[in-house]
Amino acid sequence: MDVIHAEKQINSSKRLLLISLLVVLFASLVASFIQNSGGRVHVQDIKIPTHNGQWVVADLYKPRSATSKNPAPMVVVVPGFQRSKEALSNVAIELSRRGIVAILIDPYAQGFSSASMSRVAATTEGYGMFAVVEYAAGTPNLNYIDKTRIGATGHSAGGNAAIRGASYFGRQAIETGQPSKLHSVFVSGYVLSLSEEVLRDVRSNVGVSYAFYDEGAYRNELKNGDMRHAPEALRVVNSGLAASGKSIGEVEIGRYYGNRDDRTLRVVHNEMILHPFQPYITEATANQIEYFERVFELETGLSSDDQVWYWKELLGLVSLIAALVAVVPMGRLLLEIPYFRALVHPVPPALPRPSGKGRTLFWLMFVTGALIACFTYIPMAELSQKLFVAASSRQQTWFFPQRMNNAVMLWALLNGSVGYLMFWLSYRFFGKKNGVQPQVWGAGTSRSELFRTFILAMALFVFFFLLLFTIYYFLHVDYRFLFMGVRTFQPPLLVLLAMYVPFFFVFLLSNSLRINGAMRFEGQAEWKSMLVGGFANSLGLMLIVVIQYLTFALTGTVYWTDGWLYVNLLFAVVPMMFVLPYFNRYFFRMTGRIYLGPMTTGLIFIMILISNTVIYLPL
Repeated sequence: MDVIHAEKQINSSKRLLLISLLVVLFASLVASFIQNSGGRVHVQDIKIPTHNGQWVVADLYKPRSATSKNPAPMVVVVPGFQRSKEALSNVAIELSRRGIVAILIDPYAQGFSSASMSRVAATTEGYGMFAVVEYAAGTPNLNYIDKTRIGATGHSAGGNAAIRGASYFGRQAIETGQPSKLHSVFVSGYVLSLSEEVLRDVRSNVGVSYAFYDEGAYRNELKNGDMRHAPEALRVVNSGLAASGKSIGEVEIGRYYGNRDDRTLRVVHNEMILHPFQPYITEATANQIEYFERVFELETGLSSDDQVWYWKELLGLVSLIAALVAVVPMGRLLLEIPYFRALVHPVPPALPRPSGKGRTLFWLMFVTGALIACFTYIPMAELSQKLFVAASSRQQTWFFPQRMNNAVMLWALLNGSVGYLMFWLSYRFFGKKNGVQPQVWGAGTSRSELFRTFILAMALFVFFFLLLFTIYYFLHVDYRFLFMGVRTFQPPLLVLLAMYVPFFFVFLLSNSLRINGAMRFEGQAEWKSMLVGGFANSLGLMLIVVIQYLTFALTGTVYWTDGWLYVNLLFAVVPMMFVLPYFNRYFFRMTGRIYLGPMTTGLIFIMILISNTVIYLPL
């Protein structure tokens, strides 16, 4: 019977692996089809060397209708802090569908672009956008671009880059007496740079889009996101009306002011959405489409509401889920190889279902762990700024060069250690007295088994990312949904992986021990057990988001102001934390031990983290 059961498991794993791979392939094919507008747009990687030995990597979206005889306008798209080029592919897709050449860049120190010698690269270099505009305006290579119609757009810090670019090229235009190389800019999600000093040199049309419920609005002059009376919005509009001697005292949202031909056109939008979600609503995308169609005098025949980008996002989510699911059956099949077969042990018996004091203790530990996780996150973020000074001050360094992940790492290290302590205290003062034996934890192992487990985890890591690299090479898409994404990586990140994983592993192994050694009970359905484990692992971080936005809803100001970017990071981190226990449980059921899950997820999930954040690596 055991042989028959094993054969059924193997066949089931083969089917699940095949189905998962087919789903990834199909979803990626359709996503690629959407990205290139059914073949009407050619999408390719480009790399532009810039000053100081720096470089910018970008995706070039070239409509096939753009030729030397029919040159098209061009827009440089600049993602914000913590975002790579793929995060704003929706803008590039919709603009290129309408005949506009789009260059979607990886900002300096993010994605595949180099770091910058400047510690304020968005302000002084437009995250690399200044160099791209200079290149596009001066090179004969891009002969399909109308060099008199070059624009820029960006969200958040990318919006800062856009308006700073308008000011930079405006000063250049004043000195040369020529029109600015930036015909028009669109500033999304950022108004702190809309000052008299910056705007006085702007010689471009300007569009502004700001989320009414932007969490960072407490920094604005009126401390809110309402743009109707905001001094920042009024300065933008009035800077365009100044030549006519007119001015306004209230901005009419969505109304176009000024004149397109003399580049004084101004418009302000104010979408009812939060900051991180602003780029991913059709209203905001439509506002950008209408703006660039207007300033470039385009008649595309497509309504601004005719959008397809969100289908690519949904297909990216399908690919992400399917690729992660594929890791489980692949692990099961690799365990059939003789070298790894020794890792398979009987699954230890589950714990007796808790009752009375045991049940009370379980939920007390559950709540205590969540509260500790909640109220240590921001303090760990603040501590990371003191321990990792170079990264926190945007200096190039090999010593933990990821400013945001340093905070998550310290939080994970602390809470992993707390998890071990709570597990031991629970066993020492309750479990041991009630017949719990260490054998049920699945923690027994040897050096040889640990080494083989690590090799197996490495094989699964290679499988997961080799599939991704293959998909990206042929189809130029990765696994992505909004700001959550799995992207290809550069070889230097393997060094960072070795640097960060040991510290995260403390948390990951602690989670596997607790999920499989303290939250697995007799008679409890597996789906319920893993659901409880998912909440146990992520509830503390969820509470941070709840506190942040409940306070925001009640008072108009977020609870954590200086740390609001660290809280925004949790929108991508929480889903990872929630699914980790599922992998730990599945691999535990395969091996009867707690180690394969955290080793595999440590390699895969930490690489996902470090390849999707700002990195201040030396040039």
